[in-house]
Amino acid sequence: MVQLSKTLTDLSSANKKALVAYIVAGDPTPETTVPLMHTLVEAGVDVIELGMPFSDPEAEGPVIQLAHERALAHNVSLRHCLEMATEFRKSNSSTPIVLMGYLNPIEFIGYQQFAKQAEAAGISGTIIVNLPPEESGEMDSVLEAHNIEPVYLLAPTTTDERAEIVCRASRGFVYYVSLKGTTGASTLDIDDVSEKMARFRKISSLPIMVGFGVKDGASAKAVAGVADGAVVGSAIVKLMEEHRDNPELLQQSVKQFVGELRAAID
Repeated sequence: MVQLSKTLTDLSSANKKALVAYIVAGDPTPETTVPLMHTLVEAGVDVIELGMPFSDPEAEGPVIQLAHERALAHNVSLRHCLEMATEFRKSNSSTPIVLMGYLNPIEFIGYQQFAKQAEAAGISGTIIVNLPPEESGEMDSVLEAHNIEPVYLLAPTTTDERAEIVCRASRGFVYYVSLKGTTGASTLDIDDVSEKMARFRKISSLPIMVGFGVKDGASAKAVAGVADGAVVGSAIVKLMEEHRDNPELLQQSVKQFVGELRAAID
């Protein structure tokens, strides 16, 4: 069993829900990222989503768009993301790293080369926002040959027919986007999330993680009550924006916030 699936299986066996955290590689500076990844794990994060900076992150709200811009101002590329993962792996061999972002930079270097380099860097999975599962066959085959699990997205508007396609293509877990809109938007409707979980669990036995709209301990606890885990992105990235000029305070703030999320979920 590969790393991402193993981690989630172990959590389920221990009757624990997953806490998944998203940050953008290179935000606010390249030197911040690896120490911050370790801080996330120390505070209770089970899976790290490492955002690949991109100039047109169309699924992102203003907070994460600005994080991409800060990273790109330091010329952080996909190559740098893999270098950061490699550095992290020197002292953490178990926490799954899922690269999240857009297909464009991957296509630039080619699927085979990307998968080879990603495996060497210790990448556990991918979430490619603008790659629909209907068109992912070639990419998925290459990734799985290199022990990397592709994760795909469900939305509130996803039909049962398409959910079957999404779940069939996904490995490790399925990511449920709980809101119609971009990251950081609107307010979580936990009753609607609960209804969708019941629907999608009839289609797939994979763990389902819920993201978009998880902003604090209360929302993380509510999500964990109906799903297999919560994904937190914009709320963490907002701290990075607020404390971008003070790395020490940034680490402390993220550790405290994530610790509160972990306690609420547990």
